[in-house]
Amino acid sequence: MTSAPPASPPAAARPSAAPALRIGNIELSSPVVLAPMAGITNTAFRRLCREYGGGLYVTEMVTTRALVERNEKTMRIIHHEPYETPRSVQLYGVDPVTTGKAVRLLVEEDRADHIDLNFGCPVPKVTRKGGGSALPWKTDLFTAIVETAVREADRGGVPLTVKMRKGIDDDHLTFVDAARTAVRAGVSAMTLHGRTCAQLYSGTADWESIARMKEVVHSLVGDEIPVLGNGDIFAAEDALTMMERTGCDGVVIGRGCQGRPWLFGDLENALAGNPLRNQPDLGGVADAVRRHAVYLTEHYEDEFMGVRDLRKHIAWYFKGYPVGGDLRSRLAKVSSLEELDALLGELDRGQPYPGEAAEGARGRTTRPRRPHLPEGWLDSRTMDDSWYAELAEAELDVSGG
Repeated sequence: MTSAPPASPPAAARPSAAPALRIGNIELSSPVVLAPMAGITNTAFRRLCREYGGGLYVTEMVTTRALVERNEKTMRIIHHEPYETPRSVQLYGVDPVTTGKAVRLLVEEDRADHIDLNFGCPVPKVTRKGGGSALPWKTDLFTAIVETAVREADRGGVPLTVKMRKGIDDDHLTFVDAARTAVRAGVSAMTLHGRTCAQLYSGTADWESIARMKEVVHSLVGDEIPVLGNGDIFAAEDALTMMERTGCDGVVIGRGCQGRPWLFGDLENALAGNPLRNQPDLGGVADAVRRHAVYLTEHYEDEFMGVRDLRKHIAWYFKGYPVGGDLRSRLAKVSSLEELDALLGELDRGQPYPGEAAEGARGRTTRPRRPHLPEGWLDSRTMDDSWYAELAEAELDVSGG
C-alpha cells in the first residue's frame, strides 16, 4: 500500500471556484463521478485518475453479505489510502437487514465518507434471481432497502445515494417510481443510467429519461437532491451536452475512461469553462501506462500480480494509436516492469494524438437480450415469501450497471 501520490502529471491549471456539486455534506470541485467497475476501479486506477482531475472516485462494487462477513477480498476493496478523500464505497444488496448491517459497519468503523447503492446491475445471473436492475420492480423491497440504508447512514452523517437503470425493459420501467421512493427515503443524490436491463450496454443511452428523472425530483424537493446522468459519455463535450440537454447536476463515467484516465481532467476543465483538453501523444500514453503498472504493483504488493492486472487495460490505452499488432500482443502478455519498459521503449513516442480514433465506446459491448427474471416476477410489483430465498442467491460479486 502507498501512503501518498506523486506529483500530478502536467495538466491545465485547475480553476478555483465554489463547489461544483454537493452531495450531502460532501463538496466536489468537479461534478464528475467514477462509476464502479469490477476489476477496474481499484485503488491504483482511482489514484491515476485523481492525478488528472477532481471528482468522486468510487470503489469497485462489493456485496453487502460479503462485507458483513468481512470477506478478505471485500475488505481489501473498500480500503482507501490516506490521500483518498472523500472515500466512496458502492454496495450491492438484496436484503434490507443485511444492507443495514453493511452500512452500519462502514459508518461505525469510519470506512467511508459516501455510500452508494447499486440497483443497476443487468447481469443475467443476478437478475434471474430478482437482484440488480430487476429489484426496483418490487416496490416494497426497494423501499425497505433504501430506507434502512439511509437510516443507518444518517447515524454517522454519511450521505447515501442510489444508482439505477430505467427499468427491466421498455414495457416495465421503474425509474420514476424509484426516484420518488428514494426522495421520500432521504437519499442525498441519485444516478440514472439511461438504459434498461434488457439493453445491457447496447444501443444508445436515453438521455431524455435522465431529464425526466430530474423533473420528477425537482418537482418534489427542488434542487436539494442532485440527479446525475450516466451513459455514453466518452468525451468532455458529451458531458457538457448531457448536462445542457437534461438539466442533470453531474455525470457518472464508466466505460469512457477505460484507458483514458486523463478524461477526468478534460471533464473538470470543460465543466469549468476551460477549453484545454489532454490529448496525449503516444509518449504520453506510455507514461500513463507505466505509472498505472507501478500503482498496480504497489496495490497488490506484488510486481507480477500488478503487471498481470495491467494487461486488460492495454488495448484501451492504445486504441487508435499506430501500434503494431505484434507489439500490442506482447504488451498484453507483459510479466514484469522491466519487460514493460523494454516494450514501451519500442513505441514511436512522437506519434500524435489520433483524434476520434482514440475516443468513443470501449469496454463492454453487447446486444440487447430478453432479461433473465424469476418465473412470475413481473406478475406483481410486491414481494411474497417465496422470492426471498431466490434473492439470497443473487448477491454475487459481479460488476454493477
